[in-house]
Amino acid sequence: MEKRDPWLDWAVELQSLAQAGLYYGKDVYDRERYQRIREIAADMLAEKSELPAEKVRELFCCEVGYQTPKLDTRAAIFLHHQILLVKERNGKWALPGGWVDVNLSVMESAVKEVWEEAGLRARADLVIAVQDREKHNQPRYAYRICKVFLLCTALGGAFQENSETLESRYFDLRDLPPLAEDKNTVEQIEMCFVAHHAEHWHTLIE
Repeated sequence: MEKRDPWLDWAVELQSLAQAGLYYGKDVYDRERYQRIREIAADMLAEKSELPAEKVRELFCCEVGYQTPKLDTRAAIFLHHQILLVKERNGKWALPGGWVDVNLSVMESAVKEVWEEAGLRARADLVIAVQDREKHNQPRYAYRICKVFLLCTALGGAFQENSETLESRYFDLRDLPPLAEDKNTVEQIEMCFVAHHAEHWHTLIE
């Protein structure tokens, strides 16, 4: 993993404090100060990331209330001891998955993502791991993400090219394609293989 940049940590913490202050603060002058702190945090991030300030504000300063991590699911499906990966538009491969929708559970979202990205009906069987993305994947984001890996079973269907993925295929652990490492690393996929072969798997929680 890359060395942590304290500037990003400071910007994230300032944004979190400002977001909470804007939501819970009552005094109009305090709210103005919190808004300015939020703008400074966004400027710090823009300066370090070389992203346009407006883009940073759009991604970084659009939520209200107490700041919490976002939820991401990844579905591990096996066939003949090979794991299913989908090819994204950038040519990299990943476990089917994505953000948990506001009106769906983690399990329902995982099943939906498998259908949308791989064209398969699926059943979620168990949770392999709950991970803090920042500890495993690069690049770091300005917000925290909780990744939930689920062992799933395919129940039928067939891949069709769609707006997100170009192809789906099963791979051996020792013959993995170029991975979308912002979403899953070799180590994370290896963890899924270990869970698949385990007689009794205990969910890993961070």
